[in-house]
Amino acid sequence: MHTEIEIREFLTTRRAKVTPERAGLPTFGRHRRVAGLRREEVALLAGISVEYYTRLERGNARGVSDSVLDAVCTALQMNDAERDHLLDLVRAANADRPPRRTSSPQKVRPSIARLADAMNPIPVIVRNGRLDLLYANDMGRALFSEVFRDPRGPNNARFTFLDPRSRLFWPDWERAASDTVAMLHAEAGRNPYDRSLAELIGELSTRSDEFRVRWAAHDVKNHRSGTKQLRHPLVGELTLTFESLELSADPGLSMSTYAAEPGSASEARLVELAEWAATRSKLAGVDDAAEIGEADAAAVERSTTE
Repeated sequence: MHTEIEIREFLTTRRAKVTPERAGLPTFGRHRRVAGLRREEVALLAGISVEYYTRLERGNARGVSDSVLDAVCTALQMNDAERDHLLDLVRAANADRPPRRTSSPQKVRPSIARLADAMNPIPVIVRNGRLDLLYANDMGRALFSEVFRDPRGPNNARFTFLDPRSRLFWPDWERAASDTVAMLHAEAGRNPYDRSLAELIGELSTRSDEFRVRWAAHDVKNHRSGTKQLRHPLVGELTLTFESLELSADPGLSMSTYAAEPGSASEARLVELAEWAATRSKLAGVDDAAEIGEADAAAVERSTTE
């Protein structure tokens, strides 16, 4: 990833999102050639010269102070994820550029795996910034069994954009797709020289128009908590809250847990899924995908029609 280009395109897309009305600036009824703010308006709001802001927006971030970046972020009304992303990009632009590297395989420590296993029947997964699912307890594998069917290894981004089954699995596919790209874009800012990440982005950009359009929007997101909706092939639609916690001793890894609202239909379906997962875990050598593939056809039909 070329950080200068990323800074330019990120700031340009953020500027286009802020109208003069949102920024509290008068328009005087003049015809505007841009939907968002002009460069001089951003500079005015940030308290810096137009020349300084123009240089920054063109990708020249050498020596830019934190106070200037903070003022620009405030002028462009950036959220926390966007602020973090800009700081990551500027940090990369000011660092000595290391050679592009291939990430070594990431492993989940046994203590983390034991913790995840002990949390059954709460679904738990451990993933990295490239959205590889590195570990899951029995309920986590049951919940995301469709993602784990990929013979190349489970990856949320490949599943969402390259697997047709994702359109059934995610009831709101558009939202899931946009969130996925936003998380990958944030990771690219944190690790611009990660070869494995670059290869994943390149593959998705080549094979998916949906991914390529979203990538060009330069949206970023911190996916730490919220609500996730999915349509499981065995138990039907689920609405779950999730919490994602960074593993401080394992940089780049996070652990996510999922829960249903007490007394809800989703909770009853999650209990049903837990019973299936408990049975499956007792069967040595049983493959999740094969198990689901042999599931009762009526259950599958129910999940796609509810």
